[in-house]
This record gives sequence, structure tokens and C-alpha cells, in this order.
Amino acid sequence: MNQLIECVPNFSEGNDMNIIKQITNEIELVEGVKLLNVDPGKATNRTVVTFVGPPEAVIEAAFQAIKKASELIDMSKHKGEHPRMGATDVCPLIPIAGISMEETAEYAKKLGARVGKELNIAIYLYEAAQANKDRNNLSVIRGGEYEGFFKKIKLPEWEPDFGPAEHSIKSGSTVIGARDFLVAYNINLNTTSTRRANSIAFDVREAGRVKREGNQVTGKIVTDEKGNPVNIPGSLKSVKAIGWFIEEYGVAQISMNLTNINITPVHIAFDEVCKKANERGIRVTGSELVGLIPLKAILDAGKYFLEKQNRSTGVSQKELIKIAVKSLGLDELAPFIPEERIIEYLLNNESPARLIKMNLTEFADETASESPAPGGGSIAAYIGSLGISLGTMVANLSSHKPGWDDRWKEFSDWAEKGQFYKNELLKLVDEDTKAFNKILTAFGMPKSSAEEKISRAQAIEDATKYATEIPFKVMELAGASMEIIKKMAEIGNPNSISDAGVGALCARSAVIGAYLNVKINARDLTDKDFASQLISKGNVIVDQTQQLETEILKLVNSKI
Repeated sequence: MNQLIECVPNFSEGNDMNIIKQITNEIELVEGVKLLNVDPGKATNRTVVTFVGPPEAVIEAAFQAIKKASELIDMSKHKGEHPRMGATDVCPLIPIAGISMEETAEYAKKLGARVGKELNIAIYLYEAAQANKDRNNLSVIRGGEYEGFFKKIKLPEWEPDFGPAEHSIKSGSTVIGARDFLVAYNINLNTTSTRRANSIAFDVREAGRVKREGNQVTGKIVTDEKGNPVNIPGSLKSVKAIGWFIEEYGVAQISMNLTNINITPVHIAFDEVCKKANERGIRVTGSELVGLIPLKAILDAGKYFLEKQNRSTGVSQKELIKIAVKSLGLDELAPFIPEERIIEYLLNNESPARLIKMNLTEFADETASESPAPGGGSIAAYIGSLGISLGTMVANLSSHKPGWDDRWKEFSDWAEKGQFYKNELLKLVDEDTKAFNKILTAFGMPKSSAEEKISRAQAIEDATKYATEIPFKVMELAGASMEIIKKMAEIGNPNSISDAGVGALCARSAVIGAYLNVKINARDLTDKDFASQLISKGNVIVDQTQQLETEILKLVNSKI
């Protein structure tokens, strides 16, 4: 697997788009790096940039961006709501694929050393890149901010990890590190009071607040036997939060960093803030995402809010995202565009699925054209997706059937399984056509020399094997989906029993159709053992599917 890391530098400029564009231009000039998101904030006077790529390319892009920011941003004139200490305030690296946190931390150190040496900027390492646990927390490092760092940097315990022990008047100092994926998330309140917003932030953030006698604002601080302040922890683990007033929006917000969304997901943080705000007579009106979010986090939020309504969670990604956005109020301050905010959508947009993006007429026209692809394999996958879609529809209708309220979860679980098969089969619609095109590409390879002939023959064999495996996957998925369709014929909403029958017919057609493609591609393979095994397994799937189809249709006809 190719190594992939994400970089999310925060630059201390959120108003001058010319400056921001000059910085992001440096990132886009580096080959192999993809700029995913640029999120400027006027009130915070800060821009969060997100880009991904191979490690060496990413740290090169990060260096060039930090360099450009140091040239264009004057921290002596900077004002903003967000804590900050440098032109490039913080620059985290995040492992995405094929790379460990330890390896990512080494790249952070490499970047820090270069910035410190070549740009003469004081660099502090944090999180996984920082071995000293007394100074690996970003908020602790940044304490005192830009204005206070001129003195702080002279303290022995705050000597920089790299670069001069001088806090640059123009560029300030920078924190570079490696960390897990962090979601920056702001929750909007119907108040203008920063103090009240802070009170809610202290209620929920893991660090909590200092315990006081009597009044929790003005009361005397309670200390332990050693004289250290006693702390009251907040209600949410892995959450950092502060309250602030955003003049741009005219409201106060709870600004949160969710440092581990497996421990505290976005939807749990939102609901907990709603609860604490309500206790203080304040309403949450919505929220906003800063930067990007993983697809799973949004889908989990959609399922969470549907479950609270006793509604089926076995719906499409699009519907889950819509529910999450509306429930969290992510579109209150600005439109929430999933293609620009969800990291997987951005990473995949270079090679979008072509066929399944077509409308029905376009797909039929493309199939009927003189081009040999899409052919039977893609059509089989699509028929399979339609078959399980009908089974999933029966599950969802059953989940919402009047009088069956106590069974909503039972049918919701079946619908979720159906959505899985539907999504996987849809992927194979385009994948089967891609597999066919790989064979064409292999046949087009040069064959002048003996070496070229050997390479070409191997490429043809590999491409043909892949073109055999794809329809076999269609067989497996469509065949397995029959379990759901049969169950819906047995226990589902009786008014939709005919839909289960049509679903079974589609699934059986998908299996047999895909099997024809397995056989026609397998005959050209030189690896006859591989071909024979696939044909043998395919025969078993066909027999099982035909038997299930007979059982389902018999059941359906008995109820009509």
C-alpha cells in the first residue's frame, strides 16, 4: 500500500485572500500533493489548510507553505480570536494510509529541523513527535501566545526543539508534530456572552475547570494537601474546548477540538453541549465544521439521530449525510457541501465512477452503443444492486409500518445489511468495465522484442484474471444478498411481498449473468488451476441461488 499522510497547517491570516492564495499556490506546485480544503475564518483571522500526499512530497509542500507564510504574514500586526503564536501557528502531520504514527512523527521532526535551520524560525514539536511529555500538549506550548513568547522562549525549559532560541517579531514561532485525525468543530449558541460560552465549554471539555468554594467564578480556589488546585473534570473525554464570541456571526460559540472521535464522536459532543447549554438557559442553534471530517463520522451521526427517532438506519449515504447535517445544524452559517467537506469524497474525486453517475437513459444508451463496454458483467452487477435494493426497500417499509413500532430495530438491521450489498455491487458496475479496459490496454502493449512479448503476455494474463475475479465477486455478493430478500419475503411488510419476489429474480439474474462472464474470461487464462477453481465455485453459487429463488417465489406466490 502506498504511504499517505495528511497535513493541516493553520496560518495566522483569515481575511486577505491574496495572501492565503499565495500560500496555497506553493502547496499545489509540489508534485504528488493534493490540496483538499482551504477554510479561512475572518473573526479568528486564521486559515486551516488541508492537503494529502506521499510523505516526502507533503513535507516539501509544508516547508514551502511555511516559508511563504513567514514572508507574507506580520505577526506584530495580527489580531484574532483564536490563540496563536506564529505566522504558521501549528503544522500537524496525520497518518492516513500505509504509514505508522511513529514513521509520521519522524517526518514531522525532519520538517521541523529544516524549517528551524533554513527559515530561522523557532520550532516546537508536539504530540507523537515530542518525547518530553511536559511539553507535548499544544495548548501548553502555545500558552502566553505570540505576545508572551518573547520572554517564555528564554526560559531553559522552553528552549525550542529546532531553530534559534529567538521568537521572531514578524513570523513568531511554530509548532510541528504528528497526531491522530482531529475534528475541529464549533457549536453555535443563542447568546453573545463569551463568559457563558466558556462556562459550557468548561462543563464539557475533558480538562474541566478549577474547583472553587461557593461561586465557581469568584470563589476561592480549592487546593489539595500539596497546595495544587483541585480540578473538576468535564463530561467529554478527548475533547478540548473554549468559548468565544464571533463578531462575523454575532453569536458566541463553543470551539472544540475532538482529538479522538472514536471516544467522543461529533454527535455525542453536540448533544452534550445541547444538554449543558439548556441547563444554563441557552440554546444551541447549529454548528460548523472547520476543515474536513471522515465519512464514517458523518454517517455515524446520521444513524445516531435516526435511531433516536426509532427510524431505520438502513438508508443511503446521501440520506444519512442529509440527516446528520440537518440534525447538527451544519448548514446554519454556510452551506455544507459534502463533496468539499468529507475527506473520502475529496480523495476519490480524481477517478469518479462514470457509469453509476449516469441517469437511466444515459446508462441504457451507453450500453446500447457500439462500444463493447459496459457489457454483461457491468449489467449483471447493476441488476444485482437493483435486486437487493428492492429487498432493502421492503425492510425499510417494514421498519416504518404502523403497528410494528416495536420491530423497527429488527428491520433496520436487515436494511443496513442490504445497503452494504447494494453499495458493493454498485462499485462493481464500473469496476467490471475498468477490468475489460485493462485487457484492451494489455493487448495494446508493444511486442517487438522477446522481453516485450513476455511482459505483454504477463500483463494480458493478469488483466484477464482480474476480469474474471470481478464478475465472480458479483456472483458472491448477489448470491449472499438472497438471504435478506428471502427474509423479507418471510417476515416483511405483506403489502410489499411482490417487491421481494422481483428482487429475487434480479439477484438470480445477476448471479447467472456474472457467471457467464466468469466463464468466458476464464477460458483465456493460462493458469488453468485458477480458472477451474473459480468455475467450480461458481457452479455452487448458481445452484444455491436458483434453489433460493425457487423457495422465495413459492413463498411470494403463496401470499399474493
